[in-house]
Amino acid sequence: MTTHKYHSMPSSQIHHTVRQQALGLLGWLLLTFVAAAIGGFASASAGSFYAQLIRPAWAPPGWLFGPVWSVLYLLMGVSAWLVWRAQGWRGARGALGLFIAQLAVNALWTWLFFVWQLGGAAFVEIIVLWGLIVGTIVMFYRLHKPAAVLLLPYLAWVSFACALTYATWQLNPAILR
Repeated sequence: MTTHKYHSMPSSQIHHTVRQQALGLLGWLLLTFVAAAIGGFASASAGSFYAQLIRPAWAPPGWLFGPVWSVLYLLMGVSAWLVWRAQGWRGARGALGLFIAQLAVNALWTWLFFVWQLGGAAFVEIIVLWGLIVGTIVMFYRLHKPAAVLLLPYLAWVSFACALTYATWQLNPAILR
């Protein structure tokens, strides 16, 4: 019985046809970009709201967020697909479940910050998100190392976003409760 170098499950049990792999990739990308769209609905008017906030000097311009998040969501979807492809749903249920949980928490942040203007709650929530991402990376690393590596830019960006959320919340106590 042989095993694939990125997972411990016998390779004879992990066989997806090319069609299944393509549909799997499409499914994971679709799920990831649905989460992005849910957040996107909340940030539809974020540009004008973000522009009126007092931001730290090191805050990036508002136009940068869309392209960065698009790349990160693409990397997230491919990462989940690699784990699914290597392990199947049964072999990676916990890791993929954690991945889905962090997607939901990610989408919630935009609503907390931009729609409900709850800076404190958004800060607590992004710390939870950071922990979920770390947990996902650890679990993905055990199952398929390249999939975990694809999530490192996401972790770096959310780490930066943690600091930015806190600083912006502190600079705008009258707007962000």
